[in-house]
Amino acid sequence: MALKTESDAHILTVFLEGEIDHHIAKSIREEIDMSIERVHPATLALDFGEVTFMDSSGIGLVMGRYREMKQLNGSVTVKNAPASIRKVMRLAGLDKLAHIE
Repeated sequence: MALKTESDAHILTVFLEGEIDHHIAKSIREEIDMSIERVHPATLALDFGEVTFMDSSGIGLVMGRYREMKQLNGSVTVKNAPASIRKVMRLAGLDKLAHIE
């Protein structure tokens, strides 16, 4: 999956789409981590607007990016997540690590 990204001086936005499961999560993590390394943003915004399914590997994806951003003294924001995905994220406690819009 080729991710679409946008960045400005402080925010790197990554637009996720389709299904996020254990088959695809590793390549998504690697692409996001390369973008973080290249941009060094203050905030990583993960846009889940086009995500149709997410299993526990999606939770791990967000948690891992939180750790990456914490090392840069940055933050993570989750945007446009469908209600079912927001619910799973909150149940997993991600709202304590990332701002979920």
